[in-house]
Amino acid sequence: MGKLTLANIRLFNLIKTEVDVKRSEKKDFVSKLKDEFSNSSSIIVAEYSGLTVNESEDLRKEMRANGAKFKVTKNRLTKLAISDTQFKDISDLFKGPTAIAYSTDPVAPAKVAVNFEKKFDKFKIIGGGYNGEKIDKDKIDFLAKLPSLDELRGKLIGLIMAPAQKIASVTIEPGAKIARLLSVKSSNSQESN
Repeated sequence: MGKLTLANIRLFNLIKTEVDVKRSEKKDFVSKLKDEFSNSSSIIVAEYSGLTVNESEDLRKEMRANGAKFKVTKNRLTKLAISDTQFKDISDLFKGPTAIAYSTDPVAPAKVAVNFEKKFDKFKIIGGGYNGEKIDKDKIDFLAKLPSLDELRGKLIGLIMAPAQKIASVTIEPGAKIARLLSVKSSNSQESN
């Protein structure tokens, strides 16, 4: 009987240790997710049920290429992570099989998610959050139509560079006019000789 009790105690300690490890892993996951949410400008919540592994990987790759992240998480853990962030109002969206897309760029996750939703019937955007405000599908569609931060940076650089090019051409033009005038005069004088 003593051996059986000792074996039970060892088994209980083994199980207890495994549960503690899982709890600490979950705490670490929630803490990391909370940090990522705190640094994000937008979060998109979608139902993903029925997507193949390849489709999910394509979506992750496209998100990464656009500076966003895509994760399938447990709703309970996501709600814990989101509870102390600016996105706490969207916790009611986490029901059933949900996935999240988020980024510091407010447009990137919306743009990729909307494009992906058009391609695959099994991927449905439920809602999301933008700078602490809960947003619906219509607002996500609007965000998706806006230019991304990289596109805006490119346009801004183009606007800054355009005046510099105009200034350079204006300063070069008078010298070019004088050179053309002298060229014409010299060719005219050579023809008359």
